[in-house]
Amino acid sequence: MNFKIKTLVAAAAIAASSLASAQTLLNVSYDVAREFYKDINAAFIPAYKKATGKDVKVDQSHAGSSAQARAVADGLDADVVTMNTTTDIEFLADKGVVAKDWAKRFPNNASPTSSTMLFLTRNGNPKGIKDWDDLIKPGVQVVVVNPKTGGNGRYAYLAAWGYVKKKGGTDAQAQEFLSKLYKNVPVLARGGRDATSAFLQRNTGDVLITFESEVESVNKEFGEGKVDAVYPSVSIVAENPVAVVERTVAKKGTADLAKAYLDFLYSPEGQEIAAKHSIRPQNPAVLKKYATTFKPVKLFTVQELFGSLSEAQKVHFNDGGQFDKIYTVK
Repeated sequence: MNFKIKTLVAAAAIAASSLASAQTLLNVSYDVAREFYKDINAAFIPAYKKATGKDVKVDQSHAGSSAQARAVADGLDADVVTMNTTTDIEFLADKGVVAKDWAKRFPNNASPTSSTMLFLTRNGNPKGIKDWDDLIKPGVQVVVVNPKTGGNGRYAYLAAWGYVKKKGGTDAQAQEFLSKLYKNVPVLARGGRDATSAFLQRNTGDVLITFESEVESVNKEFGEGKVDAVYPSVSIVAENPVAVVERTVAKKGTADLAKAYLDFLYSPEGQEIAAKHSIRPQNPAVLKKYATTFKPVKLFTVQELFGSLSEAQKVHFNDGGQFDKIYTVK
């Protein structure tokens, strides 16, 4: 074997050995964050190597947020969970899978990013939709996620309820408004991607209520100019909470790696990647830099009007709650 071949064989052996010894981290996340975390992982792996000298492999798992939380509770060995509703992580905390004080383990209520709800209309906005009131007009069909199965749908419902309250309306008036809104919903989507597919591939409805971050996904998947993004006068802050899965990291010895991964989401680089995916960064400087992406809108928090997502869940989305009172399956 000549020197060159020996050198190549040796280099391949070292690379294989390095990969074999690399720690593996599994991030279990919600469906529409797939592309965002692909970019996060591509940036985190070299940054971690530079900081620690260690190789790491990051695997991703994506589906509906609540379904993912159930999978982790049932034994899926996630090192970290990155969700779009706090209730899904609270569910895991109640099961003893993540720390009880998970929300205090990282800044901003353990939410490195947030989003809000807006409207996507067909190009040119043929129905002239400008605000929530336009969604209850006769002849307007609204595509929205079922709030009983998806965080996207829960935030859409709460944003509409909050709109009425912020205008000085009562709970009774909010309930009446939501009743009219869901009468204009031809069919409830299972999740965010299902709603987007119904709107753009199956040509259902006149307007889609969804996360602000979905605008970027739609432009990438379906091409620019297919939809207009309409910002309502009032909308809700949708936090994207994260947590270390204590059960897994104790077993795998990946606690430091898991923390480093979630810390990276708060770094200037991580916040830049979020902004490029139309996910609102918490870093004020990065948010300001992307001011053209994130239009000004009057935002309220879940805590301000509903106490917490858990309380909203009990009142509005559990069986027999407000949603069941206003919506009958078509």
